[in-house]
Amino acid sequence: MGKLLRTLLFGLIGAGIIHIAVVLLVPYYSDRNAWSRISAYGGDWQFHTVTGEIKPGTARLAFDPLFQAAACRFDITDLPAHITGIGTLPYWSISVYNRQGENIYSINDRTAIADQLDLVVATPLQMIELNKSKPLSAENSVLIEADMDEGFVVIRSFVPDESWSEQVAAFLKNANCSPLL
Repeated sequence: MGKLLRTLLFGLIGAGIIHIAVVLLVPYYSDRNAWSRISAYGGDWQFHTVTGEIKPGTARLAFDPLFQAAACRFDITDLPAHITGIGTLPYWSISVYNRQGENIYSINDRTAIADQLDLVVATPLQMIELNKSKPLSAENSVLIEADMDEGFVVIRSFVPDESWSEQVAAFLKNANCSPLL
């Protein structure tokens, strides 16, 4: 009976230590997410090249060497976000994330309209207004309704070999992330 009580006591003490350590580490890890990593690249409403480099205090992003990526943060509190890109590539995909890093929507060149990157991210109220009178600049856009105020998009493009590097880099550099006026 004594061995059983001693084992239970050690188990409870060990569990208590682990729980205390987890609670104390939450503030440290809660700021190391995708939002903070993308914030470190620069300001809102512009695409920034995503690299495999790890900066102190930022989260590690999954990085595939056969892909180049760019990310843009946006705030759709007042106006919807309009994301566009022009060019022909072997493959591209774009994902819309909320501030917590949860994927809201994804699309790629195979499912986009005319293989072109053109989408609008709007709040539910903004979407009602867009459906009433869509601006000419968003006439062929994929409309994405997202119940959020801030978010970010990540464009990933496949680089099958070095001959595509410049074209992919130009596509990502010329991609546009702006408020829909």
